[in-house]
Amino acid sequence: MSHDMSDDKLPEAHASEGHGDLAVAENPFADPGLPAHQPRRTDIDERAAKRAERQVSLMFVISMLATVGFIASYASIDADRIVYIFPLGHVSALNFALGMTLGVALFCIGAGAVHWARTLMSDVEMPAERHPIEADDEVRADVIEQFKTGAAESGFGRRKMIRNTMIGSMALVPLAGVVLLRDLGPLPEKKLIHTGWVEATANQPIRLINMNTDEPMKAEDISVGSLTFAKPGPSAQRPEGLQESDEDFQQAIAKDALMLIRLQPEDIKDDKSRQLGFEGVLAYSKICTHVGCPISLYEQQTHHALCPCHQSTFDLSDGARVIFGPAGHPLPQLKITTDADGFLVATEDFAEPVGPSFWERRA
Repeated sequence: MSHDMSDDKLPEAHASEGHGDLAVAENPFADPGLPAHQPRRTDIDERAAKRAERQVSLMFVISMLATVGFIASYASIDADRIVYIFPLGHVSALNFALGMTLGVALFCIGAGAVHWARTLMSDVEMPAERHPIEADDEVRADVIEQFKTGAAESGFGRRKMIRNTMIGSMALVPLAGVVLLRDLGPLPEKKLIHTGWVEATANQPIRLINMNTDEPMKAEDISVGSLTFAKPGPSAQRPEGLQESDEDFQQAIAKDALMLIRLQPEDIKDDKSRQLGFEGVLAYSKICTHVGCPISLYEQQTHHALCPCHQSTFDLSDGARVIFGPAGHPLPQLKITTDADGFLVATEDFAEPVGPSFWERRA
């Protein structure tokens, strides 16, 4: 059975009829131009424009109120106060309040400016041809004229509510940064120079309390080659001594902490250090003189104390002299003796400030 196909069914027979031809524009790269401008509702309805104006002004007013809230939070909320906020959990009340108020203040300024531009400022698109970077006199005059036109179209002069609230919000926001300068003061006065041992005198000494047992210590309680940590005992300002339950315990122990070692008298190289100690028991500040880390590593054979933070090394047998690392000066030593009951006591404060160097430090 034959299957003859007529020539009129072949594609070539219809080629001349225009089927499958691709329409080509005269200039495929021609500039299509800008679409026709569509006016916004605020362009044709003055009530809508007034409503948008009130919305923008409200955002600026909220920004001002948030800035006032920032200042009030900084002045009234305790820095140590912790609150529970879902879903963040337990957070600093001060940090949360400052972050929220400053965030709202800045957000409302930005949101108000954007809403103003999208609803009230002119949105007519105007193409501009490229030109050399250097402008001639004619271009400068045109720029000035465009600036005046833009200022007029923005309604900045006509819409006084927006103008006044925007100026108010932008004038108040920098006050948040000015208020934070309060953290630069007050000056520390004598707080960095003296420690909790400053109340100790020969007539009213302060006992050394073992940090582990919370009991006073005698010289025989410290064996040769051992390292013991101590804190201040009862005094006039702290009748029960420095306790972990005290609100300022962390700040106080950061200056008052001691480390006690006992050496054979012949192993003490520095005469002044020997005089400040008692029967080979030496009391040094536990706070590293580099950046204030607590020293806790002790080499019994060499009598070296090592700071675990940056490896500053102090020779406790030689007045806690720095023998390695970035620390700038030796560990201060506390003068100790014993009271009538044989307990170790301090009779004066450190001769020099403890911890890292600071601007007002004498040496």
